[in-house]
Amino acid sequence: MTRIFLSGIILLISIFSASAQNSIFSTKNGEFSFYSKAPMEDIEAKNTNVTSLINVNNNEVVVRVPMTQFQFSNKLMQQHFNENYMESERYPYATFKGKINEIVDFKKSGIYNVTSTGVLNLHGVNNKRTINGKLTVKDTGLALETKFDILLEDYKIEIPKLVFKKIAEKVAVTANMNYSPYKK
Repeated sequence: MTRIFLSGIILLISIFSASAQNSIFSTKNGEFSFYSKAPMEDIEAKNTNVTSLINVNNNEVVVRVPMTQFQFSNKLMQQHFNENYMESERYPYATFKGKINEIVDFKKSGIYNVTSTGVLNLHGVNNKRTINGKLTVKDTGLALETKFDILLEDYKIEIPKLVFKKIAEKVAVTANMNYSPYKK
């Protein structure tokens, strides 16, 4: 009787573990890019080292962006971005932790317009944000696309008067992430 009971518990734990594992989707190579249009100079950068998780059981989304991984066409811009504006040594990551607001059938392939409300932490400042996106559910995983703007003043990112015309106060951010089932 004890063996049957223990076997049943082990079976339930195995099923729960497999179920929990399939409820989380992850990416380690999500892509974030930004574009800043200013009167004197446009600035663009791309980062393909973004990590993210989506838990389909509770609709939680977590995104972590390593700031030093943004690549610029001009290395001097990259240096100024990390040292003078983002202070990447002090604030190495931008993060978003939130929940998808809409009901999504993660068992059915399709494209869903979604919003996620949560906290965006950038440059050490937390702001509650709702971000629009397009979530694609596929047999092999998930894909998420989003575009949103960031106002530098909302995150206490200062622009020196000397370069004020070279840097826009609003930056357009684009993200594309492909998720697969999480594996430990």
